[in-house]
Amino acid sequence: MKLVEIINKLEQNQSVFKALLEGKKESEYLWRPQPNKWNLLEIVCHLVDEEILDFRARTKNTIERPSILPPPIDPEGWVKKHNYDSKDYSKTLEDFLHERKKSIGWLKTQIEGNWSNSYEHPQLGKLSAKQFLNNWLAHDYLHIRQINRYHYEYFKTNADTSLMYAGDW
Repeated sequence: MKLVEIINKLEQNQSVFKALLEGKKESEYLWRPQPNKWNLLEIVCHLVDEEILDFRARTKNTIERPSILPPPIDPEGWVKKHNYDSKDYSKTLEDFLHERKKSIGWLKTQIEGNWSNSYEHPQLGKLSAKQFLNNWLAHDYLHIRQINRYHYEYFKTNADTSLMYAGDW
């Protein structure tokens, strides 16, 4: 897929995330499908951190300074380190959408960048800037799927009738 297409899809996903995540009540965004699964607040906090500290930072680093290792990331550890449970849900969603807009603006200035630049990841081997961009979009789709499943499970738990007629998940 061409760079412009991937960037356009990342931009389109802003409205997808907004539609899936805005206007939630506290009881909805704090609900957990299972004790060890993230709630919507944690998912949104994760999206902000990934936008800023992972995908945008690593893509930028690989395009501009591929010989320098990017800072380490710790998505699982960020839940506690960044105090996800203390965050304001609506503000965090707004922050994510704002950061995505910044990412899109930056990405559009990089169309002529050196997307073949790569660095040697200690576990994964060579990773190019283009791979980071592709994985950024894949990450979006994984979380869109996760959020849709969350909505289904939340509805199923709170529905006052059987959902058998709708079909299997």
